[in-house]
Parts: sequence; C-alpha cells; structure tokens
Amino acid sequence: MENEVGVHKLANILGFTVHMDTIYMTWIVMAIIIVIAFLGTRRLTLVPSGAQNVLEMIVTALLDQIDATMGPRGRRFAPLIISLFLFLLVSNWLGLIPGLASPTNDLNTTLGLALLMIILVHITGLVAKGPKRYFKHFFEPYIPFVILNIIDEVAKPVTLAFRLFGNIFAGEMLIAVLFLLVPHWIPIPNIIWILFSVFIGLIQAFVFTMLSMVYLGNHLREH
Repeated sequence: MENEVGVHKLANILGFTVHMDTIYMTWIVMAIIIVIAFLGTRRLTLVPSGAQNVLEMIVTALLDQIDATMGPRGRRFAPLIISLFLFLLVSNWLGLIPGLASPTNDLNTTLGLALLMIILVHITGLVAKGPKRYFKHFFEPYIPFVILNIIDEVAKPVTLAFRLFGNIFAGEMLIAVLFLLVPHWIPIPNIIWILFSVFIGLIQAFVFTMLSMVYLGNHLREH
C-alpha cells in the first residue's frame, strides 16, 4: 500500500495532463479480467468447478438482475454490464494489495465510467422512444419541470462518480493510516478493515452497475 494515497504520477501527453499510475493500474485490471475469463472458459464442463463455477455464478446473478431490472430487451447489454461489474470489482480490490492502487480511487476513472453509462442511457432512450417522445419526457408532468429534470440528468453521472470514488478513496486512505498507526505485530485491526474494504468494494461495484441498469431499463421498458 502506498503511503501517499491519492497522489498521482503526472505526465503531459499532447497537451493533456494524464495520471500515468491510474493508466498502469487500469491495464493491470484489464489483464486480470482477461486471465479470469480465460481460466473460467478454457475447459468448459457441464458440471462447473473452480474458476468456471465462480465465473458462471457471477454471470448468472448479473443476468438475473438484468432480466429483473431491464426486462428481456436488456439482454443485448449483458456483455457491457458484466464487463462493467468485473472491471469495477477488480479495480476496487486492486488497491488492497500493497504497492498497488485502485483505478477507481481516481475521480477521472469514475467520472469517465459514469459519463459513458449516462451517454449510453440517452442514446438508448432516443433509439427506443424516438426523438419527439424522448425529449417530451423532460417537460413532464408540467413544462416548468424541465429545469428539475435537466438537473436530475446532470446529477446522475456526478453522484455515480463521486459515490464510487469517495468510498474507494476513503477506504484506501484508512488502510494506509492503519498500517502507519497500528504496530505490525497487532494485525487484527488491519485484517478486519481489509475484509470490510473487500465487502465495500463488492457493494460499490454492485451499486454502480445496478444504478446503470436502472437508468437503462427506464428507457427500455414499455410505458
């Protein structure tokens, strides 16, 4: 665990300031997911075990959530939803490994993911309802409500991004503080908080994914 949580290594690329450590950690997360997918699918059997069993449990649970939240038309988004959840889960847990940091402790990552999902939500709404019907809902139930509806749409990616970022950043910060304050020969507080952070990482990945499904499902379901 790095002592300076939230301090990023900066680089200037084509005039843009880039957090290089976040990019490196993101590559590591993608590599881990590729390995998990490979191990879970290389020897498929009718009676799953090991990595295949774990992966099937995750996929099945998410597919059930997609059906319940988005309806049958939501299955077309299943690859995206499953990939999003796995990326968030591995990212959230990566910072628990000493010397590594979670990509999701960087607001640029969480805000980028939130904007990606919200843009997809609006595109889906336009396609599913048509431009006239889609833009009409901003003025419902009364025309003055357009201001509140627009504020609500702007708030969605902001709350998604800051909720995930805040929880992961705070968790890593507290772990770093515990390692500094609690003697190494008293590991119990550190272990307890790490286990709690594992749980929080899972919950935050699920909440972000679930809210994304809800936003998409609102435009996919028939009204």
